Amino acid sequence: MLLTLERPDHEFFLRGADGQVALVNDRRLERSFILAPNRLIEDWPVRDVKTLGIEDLAPLFALEPELIVLGCGATQAFPPAATLAACLGRGVGLETMTNPAAARTFNVLAGEGRRVVMGFVLGA
Repeated sequence: MLLTLERPDHEFFLRGADGQVALVNDRRLERSFILAPNRLIEDWPVRDVKTLGIEDLAPLFALEPELIVLGCGATQAFPPAATLAACLGRGVGLETMTNPAAARTFNVLAGEGRRVVMGFVLGA
């Protein structure tokens, strides 16, 4: 059996996540962050998805995604309707899921070359 090591074509890869901690490449992050395949923005000030405002999405929109994956913490939660509407109005999809599911989804989409950006809420 031939085994090969596959390396992603993108710079950042989520190795694991829960509601409190995420491992991006070899970095342990304990504060909310934004991640694109080739960009990491640490210390995103969002602490609760249920109060996520349109202004909180500005750094994600600046990365010009076709899809935003929102990791909401250890349990499922959803942003306010106005925040969802802001994404729809820009033609950007928004998917909300727990952090472990968001990490897996981000890695798959980034591996497919999609323009995905993730907002990852930690400590919620």
